[in-house]
Amino acid sequence: MKQVVQNYKSGELAVLDVPVPGCKPGGVLVRSAYSLISTGTELMKVSEAGMSMLGKARSRPDQVAKVMQSVATNGVPATYRKVMGKLDSYTPLGYSLCGVIEQVGPGIDDVKVGDLVACAGNEHALHAELNWVPKNLYTPVPDGLAPRHAAFGTVGSIALQGVRQGEPQLGEVALVIGLGLIGQLVVQLLAASGVRVVGVDPDPVRCELAERLGAAACGDPASAAVETAVAELTGGHGVDQVYLAAGGGSNEPVELAARLCRDRGRVVDIGKCRLDLPWNAYYEKELDVRFSRSYGPGRYDPEYELEGRDYPIGYVRWTERRNLACFLDLLARGSVDVEPLVSHVADFDDAVETYRSLKDGDLKAVAVLFRYPEPAGGAQEAAAPAVTVPAVNVKRGPARAAGTPVRLAFVGAGNYASSMLLPHLAQRDGVELSTVVTTTALSAANAQRKFGFAQATTDLDAVLGDTSVDAVFVVTRHSSHAELTRKALLAGKAVFVEKPLALTEDELAGVLAAVEESGNDRLQVGFNRRFAPLLRDAKQRFGARSGPANLRYLVNAGRLDHGSWYLQQGTQGSRFVGEGGHFIDTAGWLLEADPVSVYAVATPGNDDLQVVLRYPDGSTATISYVTTGPGGFPKETLDLVADGRALRLDDFVRATVYDGRSKRWVSSRLPKARDKGQNAELAAFVKAVRTGGPMPVPLESLVATTAATLAVQTGLATGAPVTLAGPR
Repeated sequence: MKQVVQNYKSGELAVLDVPVPGCKPGGVLVRSAYSLISTGTELMKVSEAGMSMLGKARSRPDQVAKVMQSVATNGVPATYRKVMGKLDSYTPLGYSLCGVIEQVGPGIDDVKVGDLVACAGNEHALHAELNWVPKNLYTPVPDGLAPRHAAFGTVGSIALQGVRQGEPQLGEVALVIGLGLIGQLVVQLLAASGVRVVGVDPDPVRCELAERLGAAACGDPASAAVETAVAELTGGHGVDQVYLAAGGGSNEPVELAARLCRDRGRVVDIGKCRLDLPWNAYYEKELDVRFSRSYGPGRYDPEYELEGRDYPIGYVRWTERRNLACFLDLLARGSVDVEPLVSHVADFDDAVETYRSLKDGDLKAVAVLFRYPEPAGGAQEAAAPAVTVPAVNVKRGPARAAGTPVRLAFVGAGNYASSMLLPHLAQRDGVELSTVVTTTALSAANAQRKFGFAQATTDLDAVLGDTSVDAVFVVTRHSSHAELTRKALLAGKAVFVEKPLALTEDELAGVLAAVEESGNDRLQVGFNRRFAPLLRDAKQRFGARSGPANLRYLVNAGRLDHGSWYLQQGTQGSRFVGEGGHFIDTAGWLLEADPVSVYAVATPGNDDLQVVLRYPDGSTATISYVTTGPGGFPKETLDLVADGRALRLDDFVRATVYDGRSKRWVSSRLPKARDKGQNAELAAFVKAVRTGGPMPVPLESLVATTAATLAVQTGLATGAPVTLAGPR
């Protein structure tokens, strides 16, 4: 089997072929599915291994003391040989994984072969294809919990044990210093406990992520924002508890804890940071300093960890194993969400390159997972769900430029067409509303009278066969969009179809088959928000970015009236499939990329969704689509954070761009002038039809957005992240 190892003397990292461990009594042999890189602890070890001998000594004074004691006892030559022999050996990496039991040792009766378990321990949950794990260091994974999420079990237990040491009370306020992997989990655990959290980290991306995951406020330790937030949340008294989840040699975290903690507050050290306690500050407030020892009671006790001797629950409520099981339960119930923390998933064979990218800073990550290959002769778990993003295969012929006026036909003239599209087109020079097609004669006549169509009919084929019609607008119920679009493309028309383009993958494939057959790719989907003048101006002011971005989009969709056809999910698709493409397209346009994966969760009994999209450069976008919000709250708010800058959009009424010097540019519009881009979108479409130029949005982007929207439904059904993959 293969295992990741490191030589502490030379710093060499390698994936070695090593023997499969034996399945000893009191434990199980586990085949890894996913293992988690601790971007704090493990990267510290990797960095130390690359230091000179003097640097290693300075970084580990505890080990130097042991060496000096050995010199006094055994002499210099023997000590030298012992130390160099230990340094010049391969040591393992890793301590948190999820896998499938392949063999059960004698004395084990709580699990069986084939069970999915989460495993802990820096000697037993290694980055290796197979591990022997003793009884008290594994626990079964709850049904429905994805293996990649269960791989967080150990680091989750570390965070959980730290929170337990802080003894949080409902309604208290806590300060979390350091928003790396452990800090982000501590934030979520505290929020789930009813504690309001202020986070501290110099990285604005991590601050934004923590706020998205439950923190009340976050900021740079050097800014006044943190102290202001603490003062407001505590009435000036200071926080009840502080969690030190930072690393490094600075003493600032300890000093900040004293400054912002209340009288007789609690300070819990979880990370490995400098602890030169300023005596006066800690004495005057009589602060209670506590240490959190790794995963919980049982850690470092060989009788517990290796011999399987449990502590009675009446005396020790939360042991290592019970903490591990508790954290998995919180994940399964949705109280904690680790998917937004996953910055990268690497194949196990690429482990060495992944560590180097992390160490060199090329890969900036909160959490990184190794994905292991399936064993020969069978799958270790069900294949991860995927939605295919179809390739656009079209031999584009020269686009036909329309004459003037551009002659348009409408298929459908319902509320949206009549209120948001036709008023703009009816007033546009160089446009002729040629024909309106509806299923009932009276609705066609009403549209003709109101907007001045030359003709009204119920005969679609007559319109598609009319060579004088340059473009067809499809503004019907969702279930007919794909088929009407397909027919219009085959008829050689430019097509503007309101979202969604398709309700299923088969429908999307049918549209693209029509494009390929006809050579006609003159297609636009009504994703209008990217054309909104206020948002376009804000994006330009925000400027180009060099690093990954975090985008948060809150959509207060509201409840639908009883009887609305939008509620006919059996025929018209889900509400998000019908509308969600708007927000996915806007995110992709702002991030200038198409998503590569989708993860979605819904609240029971209603249509409220959380959709997390990941992009090739590590950027993420979270779309919160809620139907239970108040009517007076803005419908759409958006925040984009990257490279020390932020963009905020408030319901297309106001946009603000912030830079690192706290300067801001604000564009405001009166509420009556709220412009979501329909007019500009229609102008761009008409221009493309008139000139024969490219469509306003590339067809590849329309397809990718549609596939991502459909993937949300797949993700809700499977409870797992969905990969957006090209055709094989």
